[in-house]
Amino acid sequence: MKTNFELNEVTKKLPKHLHKFVVKQPYDEYTAQNQAVWRYVMKMNVDYLSKVAHESYIEGLQKTGISIDTIPRMEGMNRILKEIGWAAVSVDGFIPPNAFMEFQAYNVLVIASDMRTIDHIKYTPAPDIIHEAAGHAPIIANPEYAEYLRRFGEIGAKAISSARDYEMYEAIRLLSILKENPNASQKEIQEAQEKVEWLQNNMGELSEMAQIRNLHWWTVEYGLIGTVENPKIYGAGLLSSIGESKWCMQDAVKKLPYTLEASNVSFDITKPQPQLFVTPDFAHLSLVLEQYANTMGIRKGGLTGVKKLIDSKNLGTIELSTGVQISGVFSNVIADKNNKPIYIQTTGGTALANRDKELIGHGTAYHAEGYGSPIGKLKGINIPIENMSPRDLEAYGIYEGKNVVLEFEGGIKVEGEVITGTRDLRGRIQLISFKNCTVTHNEMVLFHPDWGIYDMAVGVEVISAYAGPADANSFEDIGKVSETKTHKIDYSDTDKELYKLYTEVREIREKNEVSEDKVTLVFNRVKTSFNNDWLLALELYELAVINDYEIKNEIKIYLEGLQASNKDFESLIDSGLSLLNDKQAV
Repeated sequence: MKTNFELNEVTKKLPKHLHKFVVKQPYDEYTAQNQAVWRYVMKMNVDYLSKVAHESYIEGLQKTGISIDTIPRMEGMNRILKEIGWAAVSVDGFIPPNAFMEFQAYNVLVIASDMRTIDHIKYTPAPDIIHEAAGHAPIIANPEYAEYLRRFGEIGAKAISSARDYEMYEAIRLLSILKENPNASQKEIQEAQEKVEWLQNNMGELSEMAQIRNLHWWTVEYGLIGTVENPKIYGAGLLSSIGESKWCMQDAVKKLPYTLEASNVSFDITKPQPQLFVTPDFAHLSLVLEQYANTMGIRKGGLTGVKKLIDSKNLGTIELSTGVQISGVFSNVIADKNNKPIYIQTTGGTALANRDKELIGHGTAYHAEGYGSPIGKLKGINIPIENMSPRDLEAYGIYEGKNVVLEFEGGIKVEGEVITGTRDLRGRIQLISFKNCTVTHNEMVLFHPDWGIYDMAVGVEVISAYAGPADANSFEDIGKVSETKTHKIDYSDTDKELYKLYTEVREIREKNEVSEDKVTLVFNRVKTSFNNDWLLALELYELAVINDYEIKNEIKIYLEGLQASNKDFESLIDSGLSLLNDKQAV
């Protein structure tokens, strides 16, 4: 099967269910203006961030192959990233959080392939290649941070979502796409904004995924490092935003020590952040992550973990004390008076596994209608079934060909003829299969003889509960690709003419074929036909200043006029002029 990405030592380890999220980088669709936007943002960032970013940033740009002048190609980035054990793939905007985390767990950065428009040059709510490549990639050159990112993905991929989390993901995805699309109507954007705001106010109790996304946001995306009084930037959202990287350093943005409490602080992706969290070092990030993981179903299991899976209405897994893993959509749990699960039930295709490998004969085709099993110890017997030797099993009548009645402490009763048992390599019994079997709880029938063979999982307790399957190969299609696709921008004939001029300026700069006549000719076209485009005029001014052309004074006056007439351009032009003046002064 052909993939949309280059297979190398890192990407070839990606499980097949993640391949569907990868798209071919649409490099030929980047306009010359897109390239100019990249160059402007990177020049501003490198100049400013060299003073306020973590020391790994500038060094990381070189290590990860990020150019200031040109939007990176995935192939080129991968050739360099593999040297530090990472890779990058191109995706279409936001992808589901569990999938995003799983890519990270395999040391793969997902890079949104779109490029922000000039109208959102300071900040875009949509993930784009500036945010992903120039924001995330440089810091992973730091080994401590890279391991945090990988570990975060490993734990985050197992976080259980609520049913509403996916609705929020789709709403934010749509809003980000519309906001970045100049052809979208104000009505469409307003409706999408209202949907996101309504969901933010009606999420209910935060799920594991919502909490771990909060931790991701306040560290990987918007993290500060150092002291509260003198922090440095390392979060990709800040590193990629020439607006917020300056805003965040002001006193108006509250700085708080980074602790586990950040997991309960939600965020609004469409607005500047009112507060940020400061970690003393990258090792502290891993400490807080482990503290949070200790609260998750994957480590705590129990009734709470099973209930989280039921509430999620998504594919999940529980693991029993014997190592038996049950993967499916959990629909019901019966608990005893001590709030311990005594029976679990799934609906639809279910698979049983051990050590993340499906048990032979126990895939979704065999358990197509769902699966149920008691949990706990037998009534009046001190030895749990999982610890019984063959002689113990025979003594209690749990033996092939025997009719047996097994009554569990929680009140579940299993009556039937034992067919066989399944053991793991260590000899611990995993499953006991029955025919002519009835399973009841008080008056409730949980399994009827007419339903076929009953395969009872063995285990005293639920030791783990997490999102996704134990064995990814058990399920044909894990994760869902959003049906809302990034909109292709329709460019007018005027836009296309403008982009030709951008291309012309780029080529004369790169080929070193600059002349005052050429600069003047393009500048006159800008003045007469594109008098609302400040960035091309700034690029022309740069060429004129570097080569000391007389036209530089006229272009500067023109840019100052644009500043005076349009507040949106004021700081952007001022930053560009200041950077050029600083370079000339050196």
